[in-house]
Amino acid sequence: MDLQQRIGARGSEFLLFAVTPPRLTVSPERTQEIADATRKRLSRLNLDGLVLYDIDDESDRNPEERPFPFLPTIDPATFLDRHLTDWHTPVVVYRAVGKYQESDLRSWLDAQDADRALTVFVGASSRDKPSATSLVRAQELRAETRPDLLLGGVAIPERHTRRGEEHLRLIAKQEAGCSFFVTQVVYDVNAAKDMVSDYRYRCAALGLRPVPIVFTFSVCGSSKTLEFLQWLGVDVPRWIQNDLRHADDTLQESYDQALATARELVGFCRRKDVPFGINVESVSIRAAEIEASVALAEALGKELRR
Repeated sequence: MDLQQRIGARGSEFLLFAVTPPRLTVSPERTQEIADATRKRLSRLNLDGLVLYDIDDESDRNPEERPFPFLPTIDPATFLDRHLTDWHTPVVVYRAVGKYQESDLRSWLDAQDADRALTVFVGASSRDKPSATSLVRAQELRAETRPDLLLGGVAIPERHTRRGEEHLRLIAKQEAGCSFFVTQVVYDVNAAKDMVSDYRYRCAALGLRPVPIVFTFSVCGSSKTLEFLQWLGVDVPRWIQNDLRHADDTLQESYDQALATARELVGFCRRKDVPFGINVESVSIRAAEIEASVALAEALGKELRR
């Protein structure tokens, strides 16, 4: 089955790998070299799909100093169309919808090949941020113009811990057309399990079938990367912070933690009969972290029933 069929089946497990397009200042020639290297590096993974992130400045959400500077990146749709023309699996193209005028978003939707592309719509990072197109309007546009194009939404377990209502957000997005959800990086396994459990039983109460939740994992090679994750709003339990900061090999420790967390969530979702996928992201430019992410995806692919 291809990725769209796996998502529609609501029971077929699948593996994704996520990358961020190169910086906007990178030359077209160098961008193609990066795309070619990415294709070669991921060729051994037997992926069900590739994810291309759409990066937006989130400084409005967090007033604290950003551990790494915000550097605009190439539009993921442009990166796919110009540099990954022969990629062999479906591609999930993120759209930070607040960056795009309604007409531009409509044109992009119209141009998509539903056999090759899926999308995830991401809303503004805060209520106060100016937005060219709201998340609700973007969902309406997709329903009006391309209901055949599979739409995904963002799931944030940490928000469920703070507010206890993320499962209700998921159901609202599902009713607005979302066929799957993708989490941000998971470190707090209990937060993820709470969200999944509440979503599962709320769906049952409403007579809805749960759609796949794709859990995202990554490696962390330094204390500064850990700080950046926390700046982004990822909750890293104190004991994991301690382990990472005091490990002889932070990268290996984070790999082991991600593998253990993923295995626990895989077992939990199977017991709860909640469909799921795994997404491993690689957003670092350090070769060691990139290779560790690929190794993590390879290991987790073996855990899935495909």
